[in-house]
Amino acid sequence: MQAASAAGPQALLEADGYLFACPENLAAMSGLMKDFFDRTYYPVLDRIQGRAYATLICAGSDGTNAARQIERIATGWRLRCIAPPLIVCVHAQTPQEILKPKVIGPADLARCEELGETLAAGVALGIF
Repeated sequence: MQAASAAGPQALLEADGYLFACPENLAAMSGLMKDFFDRTYYPVLDRIQGRAYATLICAGSDGTNAARQIERIATGWRLRCIAPPLIVCVHAQTPQEILKPKVIGPADLARCEELGETLAAGVALGIF
């Protein structure tokens, strides 16, 4: 696992599957995730097709636009989505709530872990 700011094309080429996780900022994927895709999209185009992926989004209220952006990039790479995007909503709507560190509850953490485990098991077993 690598943070988007540290990962490059080689990390994508070496991985058998991908779990893209980011916060939604201003109804879009985070800037660091956008930068990651900007730096890696063309260097791996036509080199990773068919690999499995899933998406985790942490959002203040919605998250669907960030998930849609990642889906469009994954479609261009011709990746295989193994599950609908998992969006964790923290309901941060005021400036104070938006600026506070977020706490993901145990139930949502369990859902995220389950998605990661499903992806990893499916890749390991050759299902994905």
